[in-house]
Amino acid sequence: MPPPAPPAAIEATALTKSYGSGSRSAGLGSGSGSRSGGRAVPVLRGIDLHVPPGTVFALLGPNGAGKTTAVRILATLTTPDAGTARVAGHDIRTGRREVRRAISLTGQFAAVDETQTGAENLRMMARLTGLTRPESRAKAAELLDRFGLTESGDRLVRTYSGGMRRRVDLAAGLVGDPEVIFLDEPTTGLDPRSRQEMWQVVRDLTAQGTTVFLTTQYLEEADRLADHIAVLHEGKIAAEGSPSTLKSLVAGHRLDATVTTQEAYLHLSPRATHHSPETLTLGFPTDGTAGDVRDLLDELDPHRTELATFALRTTSLDDVFLALTNPSQPKETRNETEGMTHV
Repeated sequence: MPPPAPPAAIEATALTKSYGSGSRSAGLGSGSGSRSGGRAVPVLRGIDLHVPPGTVFALLGPNGAGKTTAVRILATLTTPDAGTARVAGHDIRTGRREVRRAISLTGQFAAVDETQTGAENLRMMARLTGLTRPESRAKAAELLDRFGLTESGDRLVRTYSGGMRRRVDLAAGLVGDPEVIFLDEPTTGLDPRSRQEMWQVVRDLTAQGTTVFLTTQYLEEADRLADHIAVLHEGKIAAEGSPSTLKSLVAGHRLDATVTTQEAYLHLSPRATHHSPETLTLGFPTDGTAGDVRDLLDELDPHRTELATFALRTTSLDDVFLALTNPSQPKETRNETEGMTHV
């Protein structure tokens, strides 16, 4: 018999959350909610999550889809209206203290004291977790070395680059050796080199057994880092799976076609998963075979007057994201797609 699978690092069932005067959470002052004329606004509509330990889980979705609300619920910063969840084996309602001891949360902006040095920030956090002064110094030195900040550890944080500040912020969250780390858009505003450095930090964390729950606006980031991805749309999980699985479910390739007129662009636009109005280019999913491409071209332009040029490219997560969250796609078609892509 194979050994039993380890318990999930994060397990959530039917999480629901609304904001506004008609919801249970009215008056809490949560920044992630919204109010609309006294009407409760649903943000999460019963989502299920399963995150194995030692993996990177990415939650994607457009602005306002509910990503930050989901993180706040799992980190015990707000309470769901309905549903259950366990993080690091602890219930988010009855074991809030235990959950908070087992996790770390890094928000979209670095929360470090710029008037202190990097080493002082880390020693302060270590002291707040209950370590002695000698233990705090040792822990700070260990984390500075781990994040490549030893040489700059005695400099004030206000002299750090954006990437260095994010690394100090993440290092501070690791003082207590958390089992689960929530990274809410951790590379927002970073330059490409700093983003690459953060990606390596995430890889190192999971290599050591830490579970990372990531929200991001950068689809390339999720593609490179995540073992499993869930796409959140209109408060529901539209699709989930590995990056390669999601790409194959939408289509293996994309045909980018440049149309001849604005009228042709508007006519074909609802069917497309990629839109570039400045160049009158539309992208359409295809399996990439010659027969499928021929059929698609004939279907799109039966009179051979609306398409000027075309090119075939490999599907990316951008295509998956746009296909699942395309507001211009007919609702019945989008629902059919979503029903096919749950894995």
